[in-house]
Amino acid sequence: MLVFIIRRLMQAALVVAVMSVLVFVGIYMIGDPLAILVSPEATELDREAIARSLGLDRPMWEQYLAFVSSAMQGDFGKSFVFGQPAIGLILERMPATLELAIIATFMSVVIGVPLGLYAGLRHETVAARAIMAGSVLGFSLPNFWVGLMLIMVFAVQLGWLPASGRGPTVDVFGIQLSFLTLEGWKYLALPALTLGLSKCALIVRLARATAREVMLMDYVKFARAKGLNEKRVIGVHILKNIMVPITTVTGLELGTLIAFAVITETIFSWPGMGKLLIDSIVHLDRPVVVAYLIVVVLLLVLISLIVDILYSVLDPRVRLGDAK
Repeated sequence: MLVFIIRRLMQAALVVAVMSVLVFVGIYMIGDPLAILVSPEATELDREAIARSLGLDRPMWEQYLAFVSSAMQGDFGKSFVFGQPAIGLILERMPATLELAIIATFMSVVIGVPLGLYAGLRHETVAARAIMAGSVLGFSLPNFWVGLMLIMVFAVQLGWLPASGRGPTVDVFGIQLSFLTLEGWKYLALPALTLGLSKCALIVRLARATAREVMLMDYVKFARAKGLNEKRVIGVHILKNIMVPITTVTGLELGTLIAFAVITETIFSWPGMGKLLIDSIVHLDRPVVVAYLIVVVLLLVLISLIVDILYSVLDPRVRLGDAK
Protein backbone atom coordinates (compact mmCIF):
# COMPACT_ATOMS: atom_id res chain seq x y z
CA MET A 1 0.00 0.00 0.00
CA LEU A 2 2.72 2.48 0.98
CA VAL A 3 4.75 1.76 -2.16
CA PHE A 4 1.64 2.19 -4.28
CA ILE A 5 0.81 5.57 -2.71
CA ILE A 6 4.41 6.81 -3.05
CA ARG A 7 4.46 5.80 -6.72
CA ARG A 8 1.20 7.64 -7.36
CA LEU A 9 2.48 10.76 -5.62
CA MET A 10 5.63 10.72 -7.75
CA GLN A 11 3.51 10.41 -10.89
CA ALA A 12 1.36 13.30 -9.69
CA ALA A 13 4.41 15.49 -9.12
CA LEU A 14 5.61 14.82 -12.67
CA VAL A 15 2.16 15.55 -14.15
CA VAL A 16 1.87 18.80 -12.18
CA ALA A 17 5.34 19.94 -13.27
CA VAL A 18 4.70 19.28 -16.98
CA MET A 19 1.23 20.81 -16.82
CA SER A 20 2.47 23.97 -15.08
CA VAL A 21 5.07 24.53 -17.81
CA LEU A 22 2.56 24.04 -20.64
CA VAL A 23 -0.06 26.28 -19.04
CA PHE A 24 2.41 28.98 -18.08
CA VAL A 25 3.93 29.11 -21.56
CA GLY A 26 0.51 28.97 -23.22
CA ILE A 27 -0.90 31.88 -21.21
CA TYR A 28 2.33 33.85 -21.65
CA MET A 29 2.01 33.56 -25.44
CA ILE A 30 -1.71 34.41 -25.60
CA GLY A 31 -1.39 38.08 -24.80
CA ASP A 32 -0.27 40.82 -22.47
CA PRO A 33 -2.28 41.14 -19.22
CA LEU A 34 -1.32 44.82 -19.06
CA ALA A 35 -3.47 45.47 -22.13
CA ILE A 36 -6.50 44.48 -20.04
CA LEU A 37 -5.46 45.62 -16.57
CA VAL A 38 -4.05 49.04 -17.42
CA SER A 39 -6.18 51.91 -18.62
CA PRO A 40 -5.46 53.04 -22.22
CA GLU A 41 -4.97 56.55 -20.85
CA ALA A 42 -2.09 55.45 -18.58
CA THR A 43 1.36 56.76 -19.34
CA GLU A 44 4.30 54.56 -20.24
CA LEU A 45 5.78 55.15 -16.79
CA ASP A 46 2.57 53.93 -15.20
CA ARG A 47 2.60 50.81 -17.36
CA GLU A 48 6.21 50.07 -16.42
CA ALA A 49 5.47 50.55 -12.72
CA ILE A 50 2.47 48.17 -12.84
CA ALA A 51 4.45 45.62 -14.86
CA ARG A 52 7.26 45.79 -12.31
CA SER A 53 4.86 45.36 -9.38
CA LEU A 54 3.31 42.27 -11.00
CA GLY A 55 6.62 40.80 -12.11
CA LEU A 56 5.66 41.06 -15.79
CA ASP A 57 8.76 43.02 -16.74
CA ARG A 58 11.00 39.95 -16.46
CA PRO A 59 11.59 37.26 -19.14
CA MET A 60 9.21 34.31 -19.21
CA TRP A 61 11.70 31.83 -17.78
CA GLU A 62 12.42 34.11 -14.82
CA GLN A 63 8.69 34.53 -14.17
CA TYR A 64 8.22 30.76 -14.27
CA LEU A 65 11.12 30.03 -11.92
CA ALA A 66 9.83 32.66 -9.51
CA PHE A 67 6.39 31.05 -9.66
CA VAL A 68 7.80 27.55 -8.99
CA SER A 69 9.90 28.83 -6.10
CA SER A 70 6.85 30.44 -4.49
CA ALA A 71 4.57 27.48 -5.28
CA MET A 72 6.92 25.12 -3.45
CA GLN A 73 6.13 27.19 -0.36
CA GLY A 74 2.40 27.15 -0.99
CA ASP A 75 2.29 30.62 -2.53
CA PHE A 76 0.84 30.65 -6.06
CA GLY A 77 1.04 34.40 -6.38
CA LYS A 78 -1.62 37.09 -6.21
CA SER A 79 -4.44 37.52 -8.66
CA PHE A 80 -3.86 40.36 -11.10
CA VAL A 81 -7.56 41.25 -10.97
CA PHE A 82 -8.58 40.68 -7.36
CA GLY A 83 -5.26 41.45 -5.68
CA GLN A 84 -5.72 38.41 -3.42
CA PRO A 85 -3.74 35.15 -3.16
CA ALA A 86 -4.72 32.92 -6.09
CA ILE A 87 -4.91 29.76 -4.00
CA GLY A 88 -7.21 31.53 -1.56
CA LEU A 89 -9.65 32.46 -4.33
CA ILE A 90 -9.70 28.85 -5.56
CA LEU A 91 -10.18 27.31 -2.13
CA GLU A 92 -12.99 29.79 -1.50
CA ARG A 93 -14.82 28.59 -4.64
CA MET A 94 -13.90 24.90 -4.32
CA PRO A 95 -16.76 23.82 -1.96
CA ALA A 96 -19.37 25.02 -4.47
CA THR A 97 -17.80 23.03 -7.32
CA LEU A 98 -17.24 19.91 -5.23
CA GLU A 99 -20.81 20.05 -3.92
CA LEU A 100 -22.23 20.36 -7.43
CA ALA A 101 -20.04 17.57 -8.85
CA ILE A 102 -20.67 15.15 -5.96
CA ILE A 103 -24.45 15.69 -6.00
CA ALA A 104 -24.51 15.25 -9.80
CA THR A 105 -22.51 12.02 -9.50
CA PHE A 106 -24.74 10.75 -6.69
CA MET A 107 -27.85 11.44 -8.76
CA SER A 108 -26.38 9.67 -11.80
CA VAL A 109 -25.52 6.56 -9.76
CA VAL A 110 -28.84 6.40 -7.89
CA ILE A 111 -30.79 6.72 -11.14
CA GLY A 112 -28.41 4.96 -13.55
CA VAL A 113 -27.62 1.73 -11.68
CA PRO A 114 -31.24 0.56 -11.13
CA LEU A 115 -32.22 1.49 -14.70
CA GLY A 116 -29.17 -0.21 -16.19
CA LEU A 117 -29.63 -3.29 -14.02
CA TYR A 118 -33.28 -3.57 -15.08
CA ALA A 119 -32.36 -3.09 -18.75
CA GLY A 120 -29.77 -5.86 -18.42
CA LEU A 121 -32.03 -8.33 -16.66
CA ARG A 122 -35.10 -7.62 -18.82
CA HIS A 123 -33.36 -6.62 -22.04
CA GLU A 124 -36.16 -7.84 -24.31
CA THR A 125 -38.93 -5.74 -22.73
CA VAL A 126 -40.24 -2.45 -24.11
CA ALA A 127 -39.22 -0.64 -20.93
CA ALA A 128 -35.61 -1.83 -21.28
CA ARG A 129 -35.49 -0.61 -24.87
CA ALA A 130 -36.95 2.73 -23.80
CA ILE A 131 -34.26 3.03 -21.11
CA MET A 132 -31.49 2.40 -23.64
CA ALA A 133 -33.03 4.89 -26.09
CA GLY A 134 -33.07 7.44 -23.28
CA SER A 135 -29.41 6.74 -22.53
CA VAL A 136 -28.50 7.42 -26.15
CA LEU A 137 -30.41 10.70 -25.94
CA GLY A 138 -28.57 11.61 -22.75
CA PHE A 139 -25.24 11.08 -24.52
CA SER A 140 -26.27 13.08 -27.56
CA LEU A 141 -27.61 16.27 -25.96
CA PRO A 142 -24.94 18.87 -25.13
CA ASN A 143 -24.84 20.18 -21.57
CA PHE A 144 -25.38 23.82 -22.47
CA TRP A 145 -28.57 22.98 -24.43
CA VAL A 146 -29.92 20.79 -21.61
CA GLY A 147 -29.23 23.55 -19.10
CA LEU A 148 -30.98 26.17 -21.18
CA MET A 149 -34.01 23.92 -21.72
CA LEU A 150 -34.27 23.15 -17.99
CA ILE A 151 -34.13 26.86 -17.21
CA MET A 152 -36.81 27.60 -19.79
CA VAL A 153 -39.18 24.91 -18.48
CA PHE A 154 -38.68 24.82 -14.72
CA ALA A 155 -37.57 28.40 -14.06
CA VAL A 156 -39.25 30.53 -16.73
CA GLN A 157 -42.48 28.73 -17.63
CA LEU A 158 -43.31 26.81 -14.44
CA GLY A 159 -41.44 29.03 -11.99
CA TRP A 160 -40.67 26.11 -9.71
CA LEU A 161 -36.90 26.52 -9.43
CA PRO A 162 -34.47 29.44 -9.58
CA ALA A 163 -32.51 29.91 -12.79
CA SER A 164 -29.15 30.98 -11.40
CA GLY A 165 -27.03 31.50 -8.34
CA ARG A 166 -26.42 29.44 -5.23
CA GLY A 167 -28.91 29.20 -2.41
CA PRO A 168 -28.36 29.87 1.29
CA THR A 169 -25.48 27.92 2.80
CA VAL A 170 -24.75 26.33 6.15
CA ASP A 171 -21.32 26.62 7.74
CA VAL A 172 -19.88 23.17 8.50
CA PHE A 173 -16.37 23.37 10.00
CA GLY A 174 -15.73 26.53 8.01
CA ILE A 175 -17.06 25.07 4.74
CA GLN A 176 -20.15 26.63 3.17
CA LEU A 177 -22.64 23.95 2.01
CA SER A 178 -26.01 24.56 0.40
CA PHE A 179 -27.43 21.02 0.13
CA LEU A 180 -28.23 20.99 3.85
CA THR A 181 -31.18 23.36 3.34
CA LEU A 182 -34.36 22.94 1.30
CA GLU A 183 -33.84 26.32 -0.34
CA GLY A 184 -30.30 25.30 -1.25
CA TRP A 185 -31.62 22.19 -3.01
CA LYS A 186 -33.88 24.37 -5.15
CA TYR A 187 -30.81 26.20 -6.48
CA LEU A 188 -28.80 22.98 -6.75
CA ALA A 189 -31.36 20.85 -8.60
CA LEU A 190 -31.11 22.23 -12.14
CA PRO A 191 -27.30 22.53 -12.43
CA ALA A 192 -26.80 19.10 -10.80
CA LEU A 193 -29.31 17.51 -13.17
CA THR A 194 -27.68 19.19 -16.15
CA LEU A 195 -24.22 18.04 -15.11
CA GLY A 196 -25.26 14.50 -14.20
CA LEU A 197 -27.44 13.65 -17.22
CA SER A 198 -24.66 12.44 -19.53
CA LYS A 199 -22.98 10.58 -16.65
CA CYS A 200 -26.27 8.88 -15.84
CA ALA A 201 -26.52 7.71 -19.46
CA LEU A 202 -22.98 6.31 -19.23
CA ILE A 203 -23.75 4.41 -16.01
CA VAL A 204 -26.98 3.02 -17.48
CA ARG A 205 -25.14 1.55 -20.46
CA LEU A 206 -22.28 0.26 -18.31
CA ALA A 207 -24.62 -1.36 -15.76
CA ARG A 208 -26.66 -3.00 -18.52
CA ALA A 209 -23.63 -4.41 -20.34
CA THR A 210 -22.03 -5.66 -17.12
CA ALA A 211 -25.27 -7.19 -15.83
CA ARG A 212 -25.78 -9.14 -19.05
CA GLU A 213 -22.21 -10.39 -18.84
CA VAL A 214 -22.45 -11.39 -15.17
CA MET A 215 -25.76 -13.23 -15.76
CA LEU A 216 -23.90 -15.75 -17.92
CA MET A 217 -21.29 -16.54 -15.26
CA ASP A 218 -21.23 -20.00 -13.70
CA TYR A 219 -21.63 -18.77 -10.12
CA VAL A 220 -24.91 -17.03 -11.04
CA LYS A 221 -26.21 -20.15 -12.77
CA PHE A 222 -25.13 -22.25 -9.79
CA ALA A 223 -26.86 -19.87 -7.35
CA ARG A 224 -30.10 -20.17 -9.28
CA ALA A 225 -29.70 -23.94 -9.56
CA LYS A 226 -29.49 -24.12 -5.74
CA GLY A 227 -32.89 -22.45 -5.62
CA LEU A 228 -31.78 -19.14 -4.11
CA ASN A 229 -34.30 -16.33 -4.08
CA GLU A 230 -34.07 -14.16 -7.21
CA LYS A 231 -33.65 -11.02 -5.11
CA ARG A 232 -30.67 -12.59 -3.36
CA VAL A 233 -29.14 -13.67 -6.66
CA ILE A 234 -29.47 -10.14 -8.02
CA GLY A 235 -28.43 -8.34 -4.84
CA VAL A 236 -25.50 -10.54 -3.83
CA HIS A 237 -24.16 -12.17 -6.98
CA ILE A 238 -25.05 -9.74 -9.77
CA LEU A 239 -25.21 -6.25 -8.22
CA LYS A 240 -22.05 -6.69 -6.17
CA ASN A 241 -20.04 -7.69 -9.23
CA ILE A 242 -21.33 -4.96 -11.53
CA MET A 243 -20.43 -2.36 -8.91
CA VAL A 244 -16.70 -3.01 -9.45
CA PRO A 245 -16.47 -1.39 -12.92
CA ILE A 246 -19.17 1.15 -12.02
CA THR A 247 -17.12 2.31 -9.03
CA THR A 248 -14.05 2.75 -11.21
CA VAL A 249 -15.87 4.68 -13.91
CA THR A 250 -17.84 6.77 -11.41
CA GLY A 251 -14.67 7.87 -9.64
CA LEU A 252 -13.00 8.88 -12.88
CA GLU A 253 -16.14 10.66 -14.08
CA LEU A 254 -16.32 12.56 -10.79
CA GLY A 255 -12.89 13.92 -11.59
CA THR A 256 -14.01 15.06 -15.03
CA LEU A 257 -17.09 16.72 -13.54
CA ILE A 258 -14.91 18.70 -11.15
CA ALA A 259 -12.51 19.70 -13.91
CA PHE A 260 -15.05 20.42 -16.66
CA ALA A 261 -18.04 21.89 -14.84
CA VAL A 262 -17.16 25.22 -16.43
CA ILE A 263 -20.05 25.36 -18.91
CA THR A 264 -22.69 24.36 -16.37
CA GLU A 265 -21.39 26.81 -13.77
CA THR A 266 -21.38 29.59 -16.35
CA ILE A 267 -24.96 28.90 -17.53
CA PHE A 268 -26.36 28.83 -13.99
CA SER A 269 -24.00 31.50 -12.57
CA TRP A 270 -22.87 28.93 -10.03
CA PRO A 271 -20.05 30.52 -7.96
CA GLY A 272 -17.58 27.65 -8.34
CA MET A 273 -14.04 27.21 -9.58
CA GLY A 274 -15.14 26.83 -13.20
CA LYS A 275 -16.71 30.27 -13.38
CA LEU A 276 -13.63 31.73 -11.69
CA LEU A 277 -11.47 30.04 -14.35
CA ILE A 278 -13.49 31.57 -17.21
CA ASP A 279 -13.25 35.05 -15.68
CA SER A 280 -9.52 34.60 -15.11
CA ILE A 281 -8.89 33.46 -18.69
CA VAL A 282 -10.79 36.47 -20.03
CA HIS A 283 -8.59 38.81 -18.00
CA LEU A 284 -5.39 36.76 -18.53
CA ASP A 285 -5.13 36.36 -14.77
CA ARG A 286 -2.15 34.00 -14.99
CA PRO A 287 -1.67 33.10 -11.29
CA VAL A 288 -5.32 32.05 -10.86
CA VAL A 289 -5.37 29.93 -14.05
CA VAL A 290 -2.17 28.06 -13.21
CA ALA A 291 -3.17 27.57 -9.56
CA TYR A 292 -6.59 26.28 -10.63
CA LEU A 293 -5.13 23.67 -12.96
CA ILE A 294 -2.61 22.50 -10.37
CA VAL A 295 -5.37 22.10 -7.77
CA VAL A 296 -7.54 20.19 -10.26
CA VAL A 297 -4.69 17.83 -11.16
CA LEU A 298 -4.07 17.10 -7.48
CA LEU A 299 -7.80 16.42 -6.99
CA LEU A 300 -7.82 14.03 -9.94
CA VAL A 301 -4.83 12.14 -8.55
CA LEU A 302 -6.47 11.92 -5.12
CA ILE A 303 -9.74 10.64 -6.60
CA SER A 304 -7.87 8.10 -8.70
CA LEU A 305 -6.05 6.84 -5.59
CA ILE A 306 -9.32 6.48 -3.67
CA VAL A 307 -10.90 4.61 -6.61
CA ASP A 308 -8.00 2.15 -6.71
CA ILE A 309 -8.37 1.48 -2.99
CA LEU A 310 -12.13 0.96 -3.29
CA TYR A 311 -11.54 -1.31 -6.29
CA SER A 312 -9.36 -3.57 -4.16
CA VAL A 313 -11.99 -3.64 -1.41
CA LEU A 314 -14.81 -4.61 -3.80
CA ASP A 315 -12.70 -7.18 -5.64
CA PRO A 316 -10.29 -9.06 -3.32
CA ARG A 317 -8.53 -10.52 -6.37
CA VAL A 318 -7.02 -7.08 -6.98
CA ARG A 319 -3.91 -6.20 -5.01
CA LEU A 320 -2.64 -2.65 -4.85
CA GLY A 321 0.91 -3.92 -4.88
CA ASP A 322 0.31 -5.23 -8.38
CA ALA A 323 -1.30 -2.02 -9.66
CA LYS A 324 0.54 -0.23 -12.44
